Amino acid sequence: MSHPPPSGGHPIGIVGLGSYLPMRVRTNEEIGAALGVTPEWILERTGVRKRHMAAPDEAASDLAAPAVKSAVAAAGLDMTDLSLLVCATSTPDELGPSTACRIQARLHAGRAVALDVSAACSGWLFAAKVAHDWLRQERRPGYAAVVGVEAYTKFLDPRDRGTSVLFADGAAAAVLGPVTPPGGFTDFRLGSDGSLADCVLIPGGGSRMPAGTRTLEQGGHYIHMDGRVVSRFIQAMFPRLVREALTRNRLTLDDIDCVITHQPNPVLLRGLGRQLGLGEDRLVIVGDEVGNIGAACMPYALAAAAARRAVEPGDRALVVVFGAGMTWGSALLHWTGASSIRIAPSASRLMERTPV
Repeated sequence: MSHPPPSGGHPIGIVGLGSYLPMRVRTNEEIGAALGVTPEWILERTGVRKRHMAAPDEAASDLAAPAVKSAVAAAGLDMTDLSLLVCATSTPDELGPSTACRIQARLHAGRAVALDVSAACSGWLFAAKVAHDWLRQERRPGYAAVVGVEAYTKFLDPRDRGTSVLFADGAAAAVLGPVTPPGGFTDFRLGSDGSLADCVLIPGGGSRMPAGTRTLEQGGHYIHMDGRVVSRFIQAMFPRLVREALTRNRLTLDDIDCVITHQPNPVLLRGLGRQLGLGEDRLVIVGDEVGNIGAACMPYALAAAAARRAVEPGDRALVVVFGAGMTWGSALLHWTGASSIRIAPSASRLMERTPV
């Protein structure tokens, strides 16, 4: 793959994609047995068929590093080509330092400035905005790796139906860099409403409720979610983000070739897609195969779409995200083509590589 040389003012797009799923698979049968429900009950309400689970000794950086390595390889670059590494996660290795620094050290990407962005399931797009603007402002920019990763299963209450059936582990990354006009990202729009922060959170372990016997006894280190409020938020926000993006850019839904979105619940997404007039030929849904992997959902969906040829060079993709905080965002991506390397949960590891 060839890319135009870096220069000030060039458009920034995606030049390589990678993803990584841990080996352990959690089935509906396993989860249903723990919750006292049937696998059919889970599938009917969520659409999720399986999820992946990190090993006891695997932290977020252990999942993120191979995803970044794959994305860099897919872009035809070396780690020394990275000038920036941004990690989006709400399940960091530790409260400090940044998980991005752990990833950088593991990959020997010593030239890359490393930092984290925390915006829950919206995190990857927030991080991509940081990387996009960073590269645009540099006189001689290099390339930026942006990875979304979650190790949610380490924070799940196995007795909680609302979270155990949905959340899972995984990582997906993209390398951002110069692309040929009119390709690349345009029209980023991000938002937050902190008054809803208590709707989805892990209350224990931070500076407000430091880890201790009391937080353990109260289940403070589990994900707490008000499912009804979150569902209503998604049902209102997803159509709104689509409509507003189309209006701002004087487009219709027919002008959009592909919609890449966060994957909270495949059943919910399909229903919202039908309301908007979006069939599954244009609305990419991957939550059935991985569950909700938070900040990794959106880039994982894009990597899957690229691997399956669901998005082709010249296509206009609409990116839509929403998550805890509450946070949300959208962007237009004029796809210029990028290889996708997806790492399988198997001994062989390599699942598929799709060239441009």
